[in-house]
Amino acid sequence: MRFQGWWLILGLISSSIAAEAKDYFVYAGTYTGKGSKGIYRMRFDSASGKLSAPELAAESDNPSFLAVDAKGRYLYAVNEATTGDGEVSAFQINPASGALTALNKVSSHGGSPCHLSFDKTGKWILIANYTGGSVASFPVLDDGKLGEAVSVIKHRGKSIDLNRQEGPHAHAIETTADNRFALVPDLGADQIVVYHFDAASGKLSPSDPPVGKAHAGAGPRHLVFAPGHASLLVLNELDSTISTYSNNSGTLKELHSVSTLPQGFSGHNTTAEIAIDHSGKLVYASNRGVDDIAVFKLEAGSEKLTPVQHMPTGGKTPRHFAIDPSGKFLFAENQDSDTIVRFQINQKSGELAATGDTVSLPAPICLVFVAVK
Repeated sequence: MRFQGWWLILGLISSSIAAEAKDYFVYAGTYTGKGSKGIYRMRFDSASGKLSAPELAAESDNPSFLAVDAKGRYLYAVNEATTGDGEVSAFQINPASGALTALNKVSSHGGSPCHLSFDKTGKWILIANYTGGSVASFPVLDDGKLGEAVSVIKHRGKSIDLNRQEGPHAHAIETTADNRFALVPDLGADQIVVYHFDAASGKLSPSDPPVGKAHAGAGPRHLVFAPGHASLLVLNELDSTISTYSNNSGTLKELHSVSTLPQGFSGHNTTAEIAIDHSGKLVYASNRGVDDIAVFKLEAGSEKLTPVQHMPTGGKTPRHFAIDPSGKFLFAENQDSDTIVRFQINQKSGELAATGDTVSLPAPICLVFVAVK
């Protein structure tokens, strides 16, 4: 298993995205109840950074994480169920209005699906189910609908936190740039589970070695590949850290770990989202408890993270945040204060500056951008 070369591919993709149209539809996934009815859409002007007021794009139950195909034609959402298996929903995007038309939905084959992503061909969608800890893969049909799952694999394992790590909890799934492997942070088992991915059949199968081990009690949640760096960054929810992993002859090995918390903080905190800028030099992570965005510089060579800033998100529980395609703005979604808050990114230092712009939306969870055609 080798990840070399993926940074070049990601850099080219990032450059292409940044050069696209200046007007975008922005779709927000939410937790329904508390006033929300599903997926909402807004208009975004990347020159001014302004978001329009949200409008309901499609009714959907707990569409907590979203993904859009590379051509901006179709949107997919996981639907977290309170009991039993969740679902995955497919929608067609109207290129003129941004309206969503429901296509179909399929079982996620696990409880509380919390993350989905495309493989590098765009022909398959991969799902992580939190409750019970499982992953699944689905074909994307020619008309944008989802076919039935071609792989469903249940994880095993537990770790030291008796409340949160009593069993496996898959929390994200991403394929490597060569599309040969899928990596899954498992919060409950303190592992990065590694799968072979067959792009022809869409099937997942255990790799050898099958896991990269996280330090005990870490609770790995999300991961990102760092453009220009020979490393993988994993955000650990339970102990509020970011770990850097190397890949040596197919083995993931934890190299460094840095706290996401500001000095002197002693309250309860869990992390939620991690992102890296287009340059591959700056890393952002959200803290729930501190309620801020932690900013780090990623050092080439040493692969160490150096703290740059802690920026309060202006609300409670930033479950997710998103950097716009131009790389100039960061939008923090405060789940428990029902706001999306815009920050400007200093293009040299990576520091965030408050803009004073806030959009109200019940329980915002995820944002994705689609260029207006």
